[in-house]
Amino acid sequence: MVTPFIENTEFTPEVLVALRAQIQGEVIVPGDARYDDARQAWNLAVEQRPALIIIVANASDVAASVRFARAQGLGISVQSTGHGVVQPANDNLLIITSRLTEVRVDAETQTAWVEAGALWGMVLEKAQAVGLAPLLGSSPGVGVVGYTLGGGLGWLARKYGLAADSVRAFELVTADGNLRRASADQNSDLFWALRGGGGSFGIVTGMEIQLYPVSTVFAGNLIYPVSLAKTIFARYRDWIASAPEELTSSIVIMNFPPIPAVPEFLRGQTAVIIRGCYTGPVEEGQALLQSWLDWQAPIANLWHAMPFSEAGTISNDPKDPSPGVSSGAWLRDLSDETIDALIQYGVSVNGSSPLVVTEVRHVSGAMARVDKHASAFGNRDASLLLSLIGMAPTPEAAQAVRQHIGQLKTALQPHLTGGVYMNFLEGQEARERTPDAYLPENYRRLMAIKAQYDPDNFFRFSFDIPPVKNAPDGE
Repeated sequence: MVTPFIENTEFTPEVLVALRAQIQGEVIVPGDARYDDARQAWNLAVEQRPALIIIVANASDVAASVRFARAQGLGISVQSTGHGVVQPANDNLLIITSRLTEVRVDAETQTAWVEAGALWGMVLEKAQAVGLAPLLGSSPGVGVVGYTLGGGLGWLARKYGLAADSVRAFELVTADGNLRRASADQNSDLFWALRGGGGSFGIVTGMEIQLYPVSTVFAGNLIYPVSLAKTIFARYRDWIASAPEELTSSIVIMNFPPIPAVPEFLRGQTAVIIRGCYTGPVEEGQALLQSWLDWQAPIANLWHAMPFSEAGTISNDPKDPSPGVSSGAWLRDLSDETIDALIQYGVSVNGSSPLVVTEVRHVSGAMARVDKHASAFGNRDASLLLSLIGMAPTPEAAQAVRQHIGQLKTALQPHLTGGVYMNFLEGQEARERTPDAYLPENYRRLMAIKAQYDPDNFFRFSFDIPPVKNAPDGE
């Protein structure tokens, strides 16, 4: 019998003593010295106050934590780095997997085994040592598992596809407290759901992923003045129309903050950036870029041949936690009307836009070649992905960013596919837009699998996938 979910939980000393006897990691309750640090998400705008935090030391700790949560009637939230919080873990259990950092690379099979707390940088370092590369995103500081469960689109995406498509097997603890393996041959329904369906089905403790023979790339940024924005967007639209799959790229409107971390010549300025990574021969990448250089000398040309181990320098994402708001959507096109809206709302003139980043990524390629029913991940036929990021040091600032993003999306409405990429969404928007990340039939299958493995919705802090055994076609 499952205890109903409860709030404002307080645990007796006897209960905590019994729990700590089962856990090799750390058990933290409100009032403990470590509580405030442990509860913090990477996005400092997220406020969460769990009833209990368990920093697990191994998969057995995860299983014991799940069994404890069930017995106490607690919902279960999971984080490694704390990126991408969908719903705060208030008055429930927060399991932190950041100590599970083992990474094993097998050069012969070109695979890696990665534990739940590992960062992409850890995998990248070991893989590059043998001439291989994982399908990480723009930041080596992001956790491998959470990123992959949401799909995973990085600088090798057009050539090699989604991180989720590179998974060979998962190890996870399901809501019954049992450790399972999910692959094409074992628990294949779970394997299907986990590749794009998020953390609603269990706690992944480790996974086996495919690696790829990439060691040197031609990559970087071209930085142009914002006065050329409309022309640059139009040129980018033409450039990607015939781009080979070896090139994954994006165009960015960047409102650089006036802070010391920004180079002086960009501090407080707005620029348009052509950013990307070419995985073929360096000379071919240089030839692809030459049309830009022949057209107009940039403020700075930062493209160069680099070891893929330096992939994090392409986007130069912030390395430290900060308060912010992020959103995104799949675009139908880069029409003149789309470009006008992106410039109007993305360029800050005397503080007119609270956005720091307005980025359109060119995807398609390998992602689109995978059968749309092969895994849960949806929107494979889309090729232009919009990412929006604004800083939010106060709740009022966060609301202003959300309002501005809403206005931009309204202006873009005829040019949006209606789909979303869950890794770019957070908070309430992520909950509300979860169905838009999937094909309707795939979303119904996700709900049925959820009903099978987590009928009481203990893992309800990830994407909003309710347990429904036989969802009607319209749901």
